[in-house]
Amino acid sequence: MTIEKLRMTSPDLTHANIEKLAELFPTVVTESVDESGTPRRSIDFDLLRQELADHIVEGPQERYQLDWPGKRAAAFAANAPIAKTLRPVREESVDFDTTKNLFIEGDNLDALKLLQESYLGKVKLVYIDPPYNTGNDDFVYPDDYSEGSAEHLVRSGQVNDAGERLRSNPDSNGRFHSDWLDMIYPRLKLAKSLLTQDGYIVVSIDDAEFSALELLLDEVFGASNKLAVLVWDRNRKNDARFFSVGHEYMLVYARDKTVLTERGTRLREPQTGIAEAREFIADATTRNGDDWDTTQAEWRKWASSFDHDDPRRKLGRYSKVGSRGPYRDDGNISWPGGGGPRYEVLHPTTGLPTKIPSRGWVFSTKERFDEAVIEGRVVFGADETTQPRIISYLFESEGLVMGSVHYSYAQTAAVDFMNLMGGKVFDNPKSWKDLRRIIEYLTDTNDIIVDFFAGSGSVGHAVLDLNATTSSERRFILVQVAEPVPEKSVAEAHGYATISAIARDRLRRVIDAEVQASEIYAGFRMLRVDTTNMADTSTTAEALGQGELAGMIDSVKPGRTDDDLLFQVLLDWGLDLSLPIQREPLKRERERERERDLPRRRRRTRRVLQRGGVR
Repeated sequence: MTIEKLRMTSPDLTHANIEKLAELFPTVVTESVDESGTPRRSIDFDLLRQELADHIVEGPQERYQLDWPGKRAAAFAANAPIAKTLRPVREESVDFDTTKNLFIEGDNLDALKLLQESYLGKVKLVYIDPPYNTGNDDFVYPDDYSEGSAEHLVRSGQVNDAGERLRSNPDSNGRFHSDWLDMIYPRLKLAKSLLTQDGYIVVSIDDAEFSALELLLDEVFGASNKLAVLVWDRNRKNDARFFSVGHEYMLVYARDKTVLTERGTRLREPQTGIAEAREFIADATTRNGDDWDTTQAEWRKWASSFDHDDPRRKLGRYSKVGSRGPYRDDGNISWPGGGGPRYEVLHPTTGLPTKIPSRGWVFSTKERFDEAVIEGRVVFGADETTQPRIISYLFESEGLVMGSVHYSYAQTAAVDFMNLMGGKVFDNPKSWKDLRRIIEYLTDTNDIIVDFFAGSGSVGHAVLDLNATTSSERRFILVQVAEPVPEKSVAEAHGYATISAIARDRLRRVIDAEVQASEIYAGFRMLRVDTTNMADTSTTAEALGQGELAGMIDSVKPGRTDDDLLFQVLLDWGLDLSLPIQREPLKRERERERERDLPRRRRRTRRVLQRGGVR
């Protein structure tokens, strides 16, 4: 026999009734907080009335939107000013004075606000992998604007001594989805303002919050700017009760799709193995000269040597080889969808009209068709009874458009990360190779990439590798809160105190082991979110910039350095936080005084000489 825990109060009949209604009418259950600030489930009585009525029930004006308790407060949080700054940490940086990369430690909401002036409209790609809100994983979000009683939050251990909220989000929480939306909403709004007009945002997520996130991105960026939902098959487990759900998503939105269309943007990526193919053909041509039959036979053997699931095997579709490299001459020459132009094309050998495709020619005019023939992009059959075909050259292709379904197993990324770090110091790292592919697809060689849920630093790893292998000059800005590693974990045993420390060490290891690019794009400058440097928060950057630093020494907090004040000025003036820093020694005060006194001494000497009659 077991003794139940003694109940200190009478039964909560309201809660019991809500549970009964939820079982009968699950669609009428919503989230709210009571007077004490405790989150709990509640009933939307307008929806309940509609469920019980045989006619349309009058209620508040309806709109298609995503709504939740606390949305207005979350929106306000994006615009609320903060009295904080970014303090440089030289000892945790690599090539601090010259690098163009930034690593920011602290709450990403604060960091995004601090970056607004310096990077407004300058970021080409924002990639984030936010907490998935599965109910099992903890996520830390120190937001101080959330609804509820401060006393209740302190008593329940949901906030720290500073009043900042630091807790996990279990699925038993009555505000399970609302809390997650509270966290992500203001950050997305701030991220949007950082993007260039032709920029992109990519957000990784799983099924737990996919629907809510999609609606939220539609609201913040506009549904018309959604470009794709990518599906990544990560793993499969045979112990699931119903289905083995092993996939994740990447939601891809443009800052302004209209701008991309007006600029004629066409996203393409190099075909896998293209560099190896160029090298093979170059070697074969050196050996065989103009003997294209021999080179073609060697090419086909090489292309077929790859496993059937190896993407490089697809190179063999370009089965013929000539002076312009591998090519295929089986392309459809008819107008897509039908209704194309119909004009006469004479066969070059027989001089008779060739057969016109039923859907019309793919080239809009006869002149354009003739240009394609001269360019070697059209091949004719044996006589006029066969239709001409399009020729495609492997090495002249603009690349391939990325598909929406990908296979990238999580275990592969985990093993790769563990080998780099010498142990499993972080769970479920994102594949830096997948991120490298996304970054290369969406950005140019000198663009800025931001990740404000940096985690183990996979985006930074991807950018460093991309710069090293392609000689590009992409730059990253990573933001990661100093979240403590779990007690008695592998990470703690390896000497790491925080997740951000793991990320920085990973970047150092990548730099040491792989990067061969210039120092400017290989290091990182660490900055830490902290309270403002000024005791008098009304002090402006202009005051610091006019040579009045000595007169306002009392306005600077104790312990703040010249570097701290420098970065305060950079932030206040909206300057790039990765500007190179040069240190020059100051002349001694006596020498400076002598220089200031020089004009006066010259005038005195001139007067003495004049009295003596010498000019």
